[in-house]
Amino acid sequence: MYMRGFDPPMFGSHLSIAGGLHHALLEAESFGMDTVQVFTKNQQQWKCTPLTDDAIALWSAHRRRLKFRKTVSHDSYLINLASPDDRLWQASIDLFIEELRRCVALEIPYLVTHPGSHTGSGEAPGLARVAEALDRAHEAVPADHVITCLEITAGQGSSLGYRLEHLAAIMDAVGQDRRLGVCLDTAHLFAAGYDFRGRKYGRFRKQLESIIGIKRVKVLHLNDSKKELGSRVDRHEHIGLGKIGKSGFIPFVRDPAFAAVPKILETPKATHPGGRPWDAINLCTLRAMAAKR
Repeated sequence: MYMRGFDPPMFGSHLSIAGGLHHALLEAESFGMDTVQVFTKNQQQWKCTPLTDDAIALWSAHRRRLKFRKTVSHDSYLINLASPDDRLWQASIDLFIEELRRCVALEIPYLVTHPGSHTGSGEAPGLARVAEALDRAHEAVPADHVITCLEITAGQGSSLGYRLEHLAAIMDAVGQDRRLGVCLDTAHLFAAGYDFRGRKYGRFRKQLESIIGIKRVKVLHLNDSKKELGSRVDRHEHIGLGKIGKSGFIPFVRDPAFAAVPKILETPKATHPGGRPWDAINLCTLRAMAAKR
């Protein structure tokens, strides 16, 4: 059973690179985390400053010191690999290629991306567009040690990726499918209509294995949801304080199949009225769940 053979899970958070990429590593260290997720550039801009040798060296030195082997990058939210608009699609491919190259330079093994939005062209054409874009990006950056992780989405508007079948379709259509994995975001899954709370986790896990394959899950985003099951609205909440509740996280953090999978917090950045950062509180909550079997 998945509850046996327990190993300590790997926890981290999406942290700021203000002041330099390595600052995210230092902040992760201050929280006692095991990994980190970052934007490797300003995610709100198409143009980006090239990585300097010093920036790469500082990141690499601290990453090795901390023994963070499974770090994660999230690409820019500007990217839409499903766009039917040729200019936006090509600009998205170009920026995604840059994201891949930065992961290669920084030795970041996982790049998380949203499948994108079809903006009216339809789901099937949108998924085909994503696959073609990934093929072009992979051809431009022949680095199969960087895994592109397709993230499940909440399904707002014309967003793709709110069904596991969408992610499977993209992986099936991409030429170099070994370069693709999946990122499961608990808030997105829940908003998309997947119920994995408590005893329902077993059924969800079987569905995941059947459609995607457990081994294809390379990153987990652990976020509670402000919105109800199936709402198709993406609103993150602190662990255990939203509509998912603690019963939705216990199975994930105790599943041995995910022990070595980076588990990233993307909960709101703020300080609790008691004075502690919410990242520290959420981390403690998750570790307590993992420890009590």
